[in-house]
Amino acid sequence: MNPPFIKEVNRMTSSRFVRNATLVATIWLVVVAYIVSSSSFAATVRQKSVRPRDRQPNIVLILVDDLGYGGLGCYGQQKIKTPHIDKLAANGMKFTQAYAGCHVCQPSRCVLMTGMHTGHSAVRANNIDHLLEEHDVTIAEVLHRQGYVNGLFGKWGLGFEGTTGHPLKQGFDEFFGQLLQVHAHFQYPYWVWQGDERFELSGNLGRQREQYIQDECHTRALKFMREHRDEPFFAYVAYILPHVELVVPEDSEIPYRGKFPKIAMPDPRPGYIGSDDGLTTFAGMVSRTDRQVGEIVALLEELELTNDTLVIFTSDNGGQNGGGGKAIWTEMTDYFQANGNLRGYKGTFYEGGVRIPLIASWPGHIPAGTVSDVPIGFWDVTPTLADLVGENLPQFVDGESILPTLLHEHQPRQPRFFYWEYPLKAGIGRAGRLGPWKAVQPAPDKPIELYHLEEDESESKNVAAAHPKIVKQLEKRMNEAHEPVRDFPRQAIKPTVDDFVK
Repeated sequence: MNPPFIKEVNRMTSSRFVRNATLVATIWLVVVAYIVSSSSFAATVRQKSVRPRDRQPNIVLILVDDLGYGGLGCYGQQKIKTPHIDKLAANGMKFTQAYAGCHVCQPSRCVLMTGMHTGHSAVRANNIDHLLEEHDVTIAEVLHRQGYVNGLFGKWGLGFEGTTGHPLKQGFDEFFGQLLQVHAHFQYPYWVWQGDERFELSGNLGRQREQYIQDECHTRALKFMREHRDEPFFAYVAYILPHVELVVPEDSEIPYRGKFPKIAMPDPRPGYIGSDDGLTTFAGMVSRTDRQVGEIVALLEELELTNDTLVIFTSDNGGQNGGGGKAIWTEMTDYFQANGNLRGYKGTFYEGGVRIPLIASWPGHIPAGTVSDVPIGFWDVTPTLADLVGENLPQFVDGESILPTLLHEHQPRQPRFFYWEYPLKAGIGRAGRLGPWKAVQPAPDKPIELYHLEEDESESKNVAAAHPKIVKQLEKRMNEAHEPVRDFPRQAIKPTVDDFVK
């Protein structure tokens, strides 16, 4: 794995940033001179791990999959109980206008890791061909510079085996979980990755259901925190719940049985598990995640690390829709009002697709019980964590540090422009927000819609005709935010269900 400093130089001297050959050569001469003058570049990087423990907080980033804005009690959920996450919010800060990086998982996670929005990030679609490249710099690499040990547990989606996008080549020291986002569709796979080797889950062979993958990842995340209690650690806990397929161990379903209409929700995808009591199963999946968040908090208390650890909880996009001819998953999301009163679902650029819960807790630093309506996005996470540990950012990021907001300090703000896009066959769908104004263009052949979120949070009134100047302004900003998608080579890999379950 190349040191992050080398990756940053690669990035700076790529054709996108520097086109003068003489300048490129000069930069590399300086780099070589620096490395030679150091006794060991790797030793220089790792020496920072001897910093006093109280100088650098631990960071636990919990990312769940497809949990909508209204999926938690602290965000208005009435039917599903989430006491542990609610307590996390009560002890920290809850954001009411937090945005995912995209409306689906793979590009959203890229934004989270790099601080670059989908107008020019590496991964812009749920597409195996899209992956992080050598010059991309992740927050894990930024934290490495300050001596952090980094662990990833769960779903990655930004590169697979043998590629530059593998997490062990992007700043992580430990990894247990799934590289491909499609691998993470399955709750009982017969194998996952441990580092760069396959780890067999023998209890799931022959379609047995003995090793629930979220439990396996959760157990290893706890082990990682315990083993590294005496040094600063970054634990990226990328849970795959409550993403379908709909199945959860029985103990999580029992508290909800008989409380909801019993509706069968078979999975329309061949080889996937469905549920004969879908609402109960979904509620159990959310509650199981809540319980495991509580176990993380309890472990930090046991290790006396509570006041030394920033915990961030969020989701990669809005609540699930679809599910076949009857769109049964859409009915599930609607029944629980899992996207609150917001329009749209996962896969759309309306608020229901991109506005998500986000909670930050750091006792003694973040005031308890704080609610912030400051608009923020996944692109702000990398700048914020870099600011937290006193490290320089990669040269190109779209976000900004919200650390003053977290610490409840005065932070003058101008209206910021937020941008999302997703490639389509004929171009891109896109959306942009500036202050209270939100533009949505679902497809290139569709007109730009305009909503005033302060007056119409549910995006029920398209006011584009009444505000043509604002539409033009947002169209110009969206045009400026877009760069062509990178020219990725097509990968030979074509995963099927049989690759993960048998």
